[in-house]
Amino acid sequence: MGHEKSDRIQTSLLNQLEKKALVWLAERQPKWVTSDLLTYIGVLGAAVCAVGFALAHISVYYLWLSSLGLFINWYGDSLDGTLARVRNTQRPKYGFFIDHSLDAVTICIMCVGAGLSPIFRFDVALLVLVAYLVISIYTYICTILKDEFRLTYAGMGPTEFRLVVILLNTIYMYIAPLREWSCVFAGQTWGVFDIVGIAIALFIAYMWLSQWLKDRKYLSERDPLKK
Repeated sequence: MGHEKSDRIQTSLLNQLEKKALVWLAERQPKWVTSDLLTYIGVLGAAVCAVGFALAHISVYYLWLSSLGLFINWYGDSLDGTLARVRNTQRPKYGFFIDHSLDAVTICIMCVGAGLSPIFRFDVALLVLVAYLVISIYTYICTILKDEFRLTYAGMGPTEFRLVVILLNTIYMYIAPLREWSCVFAGQTWGVFDIVGIAIALFIAYMWLSQWLKDRKYLSERDPLKK
């Protein structure tokens, strides 16, 4: 349920395939399934993901539950807007409010869950959360200032990031040497997946900075200094 009056910038790696799949799914949803319900299902998926992360201390194979939660989150969060467009029931202001206010809650739930897992240090998970929220806020600012709702940065969107986390979950479960490796730096112990988490946060920061530099130039020309 994005901002329907803004141009949607969606150029992710899986965009075309995902778009066809979402339309196919939307056309086959029962009448009682609404966009609001799908949005809430997305939040539920985030909670399932977080529980799976936390339970991984008991058994690493609970990470399958975490990955299932990510799939449920994708299903609800990605399908809600498509369903509204297929049924021509868009509510631009209400939809934007519900969808993206809950998106912030959703990413907080998942990152805190990741921080409670054996995969990531808690501070690394919070670093990823900060980077994600920064680029989310930037997206909403550009929606207002440029009438441009950007879902993709550097060919990566929410779906691709979910798949990255599912891949990390799978690697952690089945490649024990990577799971057990660690090093000490600056008096702190860091695992392979902590380093990957930091790399993800830095990549998000890079995406923000590169787009910010472009938009700064664009908006400076559109809104020049008065003489």
